[in-house]
Amino acid sequence: MGIAASVLSQTYPPKSKFHTDHVPDLTGKVIMVTGGSAGIGKDTARVLLARNAKVYIASYNADKAAAAIAELKRDTGKEAVFLKLDLADLPSVKAAAAEFIEKEPALHVLYNNAGMFVPPIDQLTVQGYDAQFGVHVLGHFYLTQLLLPALLAGAKASADGKARIVNTSSSASITASGINYGTLKDTSARKKLGKQGLYAQSKLGNIMLSNELARRYGEQGIVSTAVNPGNIKSDIQRHLPPVQKWFLTTLLLYDPPYGPLTQLWAGTAPEAAALNGKYLIPWARVGTPGKSGRDPKLSQELWTWLEEQVAAYA
Repeated sequence: MGIAASVLSQTYPPKSKFHTDHVPDLTGKVIMVTGGSAGIGKDTARVLLARNAKVYIASYNADKAAAAIAELKRDTGKEAVFLKLDLADLPSVKAAAAEFIEKEPALHVLYNNAGMFVPPIDQLTVQGYDAQFGVHVLGHFYLTQLLLPALLAGAKASADGKARIVNTSSSASITASGINYGTLKDTSARKKLGKQGLYAQSKLGNIMLSNELARRYGEQGIVSTAVNPGNIKSDIQRHLPPVQKWFLTTLLLYDPPYGPLTQLWAGTAPEAAALNGKYLIPWARVGTPGKSGRDPKLSQELWTWLEEQVAAYA
């Protein structure tokens, strides 16, 4: 399937065979959703709470998280737990992971969901990385590495011997030919690649990270998938010019209830426990990533680069 056909299939998917009422009872499961205070993350957390999971909403904005937790409690009768996490600051990631592990012996599902879309091109993380790549890939890599002991404990404690990591990607990943490492700290290189290019390579990075997690930890009970949740109306489009935002909202974007479907399938459906290393597309289907997302050498190169970036914070 070519790039155009693949994007078309993901942009206009067939009717979903999976629905939120298919999510099983999650009593006893501990689940973390990064970026769970808004958009797809909040909608994912809503269903998880309704199915009796203990849900940690990991967010950098305490006030926004408090408002989301209150809303979700009104909707479900269940109260999520706030975890302070700034994925754009590696020491914050380390502190968040330490706080979580102090509270919970096991983590059953990690949703690496938090993200942004085409922010100002000079926006950087605290450590000076491109904001989109820093949050989507580097921050989530570090968080996942630090939470691996809890995830492995979650796998051992689960009836099926599995814990799941769901990495939110995008169909935009197909348009990226690889990771241009020169753009991750060099402003002139970022300007040349452009906001959309930076976004696409970060979403490719999510797939590569997911693939390498699957390769390294699959035999230990970790099920790592990358997910395109679909083109969903949310606050993530706030940085777009008004005309482009109107065009997308009118012609290409789906209503928010569609957003959590594929993520929930990946993280909770019994059959999805067999999908380690897969790329999942709307709505709750197995898809095929672009060429770079299928290259194990590129995934291993990214993993090495990521390890080098966080080494100073170990």
